[in-house]
Amino acid sequence: MRADGNGSKDFPWWLVALGAIGLVLAVVIAASDIYSQVFSTVVRGARITVFVTLVGFALASLLGLVIALMGLSGSLALRQIARFYVEVIRGVPILVLLFYIAFVGAPGLVWLINAVTAPLQQAGLMEEILVRDLSLLWRAVLALMIGYSAFIAEVFRAGILAVDEGQIEAAEALGLNRWQRFRLIVFPQAIRTILPPLGNDFVAMVKDSSLVSVLGVADITQMGKVYAAGSFRFFETYSIVAYIYLVLTVGLSLLLRRLERRMRRAGGDAS
Repeated sequence: MRADGNGSKDFPWWLVALGAIGLVLAVVIAASDIYSQVFSTVVRGARITVFVTLVGFALASLLGLVIALMGLSGSLALRQIARFYVEVIRGVPILVLLFYIAFVGAPGLVWLINAVTAPLQQAGLMEEILVRDLSLLWRAVLALMIGYSAFIAEVFRAGILAVDEGQIEAAEALGLNRWQRFRLIVFPQAIRTILPPLGNDFVAMVKDSSLVSVLGVADITQMGKVYAAGSFRFFETYSIVAYIYLVLTVGLSLLLRRLERRMRRAGGDAS
């Protein structure tokens, strides 16, 4: 609960209302044969949705951190490369990037790998890689990783810059090297600033993972699309699809808020 300007508690009535609606829908799904059938079909794609989100976000976070550190480095060339990457990737819609990576980037990557490993292929130590060897699932993960890494890089950069410069100078005076200063001083403080927007990006990726359905990847949206096309039960199908995504995103949002409160309390106790 959040305190308002008068010091009173803001009870989460929105969560109570949302929970009541979710409970009613769960009862309807359990009691209705039609909704049960739709749910059992669509929910099969949840594993793919969760996989794409978790792997894509983990890789995007790692790449975003690298880009952020490049943007804060003392090298002019690295800073310009990082800024170029962020501005270009942020300017391309995720759906366009998904198509580009799937049908242009993936063949280019396969060609590059084959060109580099040509001597090994000629020696019989490895076989030539074909474009079809890179599945559409991994092309989708790669596209989400690249697309979100630019936004996450800016989140990391802002969080790192928010750390008091005096603490970094004090750590430098104690003889800590650049990596030690980042690991022991900068990152533990920056993560408290980074976590809320990073959590928002995570929830957004859960929703944007539905875009992989345009490649035929069997996620929740694709399973719903196929079922609706065959049964013509569009209302029931997409109501279930929306319900599943709401359960995932609201559940994640609540977990992230709980984690944020714990980190704030831990930071207050440490100070």
